[in-house]
Amino acid sequence: MKTITIDPITRLEGHGKITIFLNKEGDVENAFLQIPELRGFEKFCEGRRAEDMPIITPRICGVCPVAHHYAATKALDAAFEVKPTETAKKLRELMYMGYIIYDHILHFYFLGGPDFIVEPGSPATERNVFGVFKKVGLDVGKEVIKHRAYGQKITEIIGGKATHPTCGIPGGISKGLTEDERIKIEDMAKSSINFSKFTLEIFDKIILKNSNYLDLINDNSFKLDSYNMGLVDSYNNVNFYEGVLRVTDQKDHEISRFKAEDYLNHIEEHVESWTYSKFVYLKKIGWKGLIAGTESGVYRVGPLGRLNVAEGFATPLANNEYKRMFKTFGVKPIQSTLAFHWARIIELLYASERALELVLDKNITNTDLKNPIGKPSEGVGVVEAARGVLIHHYKLDNEAIIKKANLIVATTNNYADICISIRDAARKVIQKGKVSEGLLNQIEMAFRAYDPCFGCSTHSLPGNSPLTVMIYNSEKKLIKELKRN
Repeated sequence: MKTITIDPITRLEGHGKITIFLNKEGDVENAFLQIPELRGFEKFCEGRRAEDMPIITPRICGVCPVAHHYAATKALDAAFEVKPTETAKKLRELMYMGYIIYDHILHFYFLGGPDFIVEPGSPATERNVFGVFKKVGLDVGKEVIKHRAYGQKITEIIGGKATHPTCGIPGGISKGLTEDERIKIEDMAKSSINFSKFTLEIFDKIILKNSNYLDLINDNSFKLDSYNMGLVDSYNNVNFYEGVLRVTDQKDHEISRFKAEDYLNHIEEHVESWTYSKFVYLKKIGWKGLIAGTESGVYRVGPLGRLNVAEGFATPLANNEYKRMFKTFGVKPIQSTLAFHWARIIELLYASERALELVLDKNITNTDLKNPIGKPSEGVGVVEAARGVLIHHYKLDNEAIIKKANLIVATTNNYADICISIRDAARKVIQKGKVSEGLLNQIEMAFRAYDPCFGCSTHSLPGNSPLTVMIYNSEKKLIKELKRN
């Protein structure tokens, strides 16, 4: 059986490779996304002081440190049986909106956007952020960089640093907001709303008005018949910071709704020997392998999963875009993998609107920043990372030392879906053994839509740690390869 390997895959966080297996006729028999790196944060968090977790876990990823920071902080809120003050809660969410702003801008313009804005079949040397700026103009490029920096600045003002923040503490937050800082964030939030609207205009002009793109988006090979899961408020609106987890089926019916602390009653992890990442599935349906459909417990999280599982947004502009998206597709849930990109920039608009709402709150500069904590026990914290549902679960001893940590990250939730998506895309674009760089990029588009982060998803240690050592000479030629399987 012939194999095709895409290694490394590009424009993502972490490392991964795709292996495609062809049958005798040259058609795709199967395809797998393998994550060949191990981080193992769950294990070396054991024995650490509980208060260190919001500082340690953001080091999992330089792209989504804020998500890990607040999942850890919320887990400690629960473990120490304390609720944050109202001001602390608002500041946490405001900072979180800054994170969503810079992260979604990063993915649309730098990682996923080049496939559409520059075109999938373009040379690899052009399919990047520089190709995007060439297509949309340098002035637009400057606005992209400026507004991504705005999101990071909001994070820095509240969190102490733009990356790896240090402000979250059990029961509150370590630093308040001055009036001067509030005014700066207000200006950045207003500007981000306008930039989000402009980004949606670009999406309309370049993608939605391009019939070739629409055909690709609606092609069955880029669709996946799965369940959806996301965090929602009491009105079933998308919420990144708090709420309950809601699961809906392929006909948009709610099949479960549960609090963070009950997650083990509803989802379970599965291990395969060929990857360092686990697979997560709906417990009451069960693990049926890498297949979709109602009989499989596979579900989606992230921008498309959140919009599918919700009934709208709590801010007016984003809610109007939400309605327009579902009206355009004419169906709910939307199962097109490439629709993740549209959902992502609608969320960018929501985060900008919500940031403005929060910073205009007259009480956000109050100084009630922390409540007293209780005795250490066990706690679960859930937030919506940019990539989807993120769960931190800690068990503490009487001295507040971590005895056990369990992390289920967005990419782990989506891993089965990603594998299915790349296999189905490969079956469409590779036929009779005919392959080109542009076709292989379409396969990468199937995983890139999920905006995966492999660094924080690797918690499984299969067998005796597979290892590949590649030795090159001074002319950069491979002279020997050693493997331990």
